[in-house]
Amino acid sequence: MRMSGSSEDPLVGGMRVQRATHTGGMPVRLHHIVVDAHDLPGLARFWTQALGWRVLSERENEIVIGTDENAPVGMCFMPVADPKTVKNRVHVDLTSSAADRDQEIDRLLALGARRVDIGQTGAESWTVLADPEGNEFCVVRPKETLIR
Repeated sequence: MRMSGSSEDPLVGGMRVQRATHTGGMPVRLHHIVVDAHDLPGLARFWTQALGWRVLSERENEIVIGTDENAPVGMCFMPVADPKTVKNRVHVDLTSSAADRDQEIDRLLALGARRVDIGQTGAESWTVLADPEGNEFCVVRPKETLIR
């Protein structure tokens, strides 16, 4: 499938991707990353401790966490009855300084994360972990070390 667009539109995966045109002055923005959970308080607690965030809103069927009320992005935990059965199609990448990456991985493991094998070779620049409910996430090298 080819998308129509000008020759100035970027190529992604060999396909020309048309740049978005927006109505009004502001494009849509990422608001929350929503995570299905069996234990809303427990999973929210893991992620607040992992990220150094805090609970911003807590209702019976929703817990929202973020850095503060004005944070551009937060995480929202919603109840689900079905068990997780397959690898996530979307995951979160976390980073820290190169000097403390291994310490941060150890800290996340102590909070309840676990190492996950999704077919890595061992040569990757990231480590795959899962939160206490099995949602995969990666701890990657700092961005400045990846773009050199």
